[in-house]
Amino acid sequence: MKALKPLLISGREVLPLIEGGKGVSVTTGVSSGAWAAAGGVGTVSCVNADAFDVFGNIIPQIYRGATRRERHEELVKYGIEGGIAQIKKAYDIASGQGRLHINVLWEMGGAERVLRAVLEKTKGLVHGVTCGAGMPYRLSEIAAEFKVHYHPIVSSARAFNALWKRAYRKYAEWLGSVVYEDPWLAGGHNGLSNSEDPAKPEDPYPRVLALRQQMREFGLGETPIIMAGGVWYLRDWANWIDNPELGPIAFQYGTRPLLTQESPIPEAWKQKLLTLKEGDVLLHRFSPTGFYSSAVKNAFLDELVARSERQIPFAPLPVGELTEALQLAKREVFVAHADRVHALAWMRDGFSEALSTPDQTLIFVTPEKREEIRADQAACMGCLSQCSFSNWADNETNSTGRKADPRSFCIQKTLQEIAHGGDVERNLMFAGHNAYKFASDPFYSNGFVPTVRQLVDRILTGD
Repeated sequence: MKALKPLLISGREVLPLIEGGKGVSVTTGVSSGAWAAAGGVGTVSCVNADAFDVFGNIIPQIYRGATRRERHEELVKYGIEGGIAQIKKAYDIASGQGRLHINVLWEMGGAERVLRAVLEKTKGLVHGVTCGAGMPYRLSEIAAEFKVHYHPIVSSARAFNALWKRAYRKYAEWLGSVVYEDPWLAGGHNGLSNSEDPAKPEDPYPRVLALRQQMREFGLGETPIIMAGGVWYLRDWANWIDNPELGPIAFQYGTRPLLTQESPIPEAWKQKLLTLKEGDVLLHRFSPTGFYSSAVKNAFLDELVARSERQIPFAPLPVGELTEALQLAKREVFVAHADRVHALAWMRDGFSEALSTPDQTLIFVTPEKREEIRADQAACMGCLSQCSFSNWADNETNSTGRKADPRSFCIQKTLQEIAHGGDVERNLMFAGHNAYKFASDPFYSNGFVPTVRQLVDRILTGD
């Protein structure tokens, strides 16, 4: 195993080991501060981060506004206060070691407002901003304004090319690194394009090499690339280290830090990670963001898969193959003959409620699930810039202009629930596709849960 050399990241030479930012109360000041204290780069998530009361207790994010816009303003306020609180905690724990980054999702509701307010109130505490989930063109301008480095997350050279030519070239001095996130292996939301096959993973080496070649054309040959997604044992990446073809490389860990003593996730979540087998993480497209994402297969995802499979095209009047009348609770629609047979069977099995989608199809759910979907849509607080599930958009009309899609779910609700003790089987549990290695890695034998420093030390051995 080659020894890792310190790398200049966000203005200081540190271990080229990055804690991946994980939103909604998962990458906190405690975990990221500990990672920085161990000599690497800790990343505080500023996606709906938790704030604390005067006694140090987490303040529940409860929404009282009568309208979506009013609740959205509450969400932004929670996000700002939580981000500031977590950064201050991380800074205290880091004690001047390593670097501290913050992570925001460009497609989260109020992203720019939250980012600006947090940076304004934490001057001198934050060294860099990582940002993905969309094309964050304005990231470079904001980072330069507050004199912090920016670290865009991309999944292809083409994406970085667009960002650079449109915006980043104007603020090149503040570009701290480019994070390449493997769209087939990373946990959470990832950047698969419409031209890429989700069932056919591609080797990251040629994709990262293409990114480096693109960066060299822009004079960025010495700007680090951070490899994210699928990183577990560093020995598996030995040919990347000190490789002149790739240039400076750092490695980001998103899934492994979930299982540390400083990790804030509930004990049931940690124990679940220790039981996973290869293939237990699903790359799917149910997220209301419209992006692909990867999460642990459980009852929550099983229900979404089944919900989408109980789906048929329909028309309000006979047309083409849609000529068979199907009587629903309050209306008659026309469907294909075979689909009518399926629909009647689903209705007999208790899936008696038909909900229409933006794609002129019907899905069939139980009355209880229908009420849950409608209640969640009505309670929307605008946590995304655009949400397919509720049809919220952060614009003048607060609407995407499309029908709300019942095939998706309220992502804010489920991520808040699982982060704060909710059922790990009935909530969305993001994880990278290597999460099954918790069960086979001898480091975690007998249920051992390391501290962050112990994990960093272990990583440095190659294991």
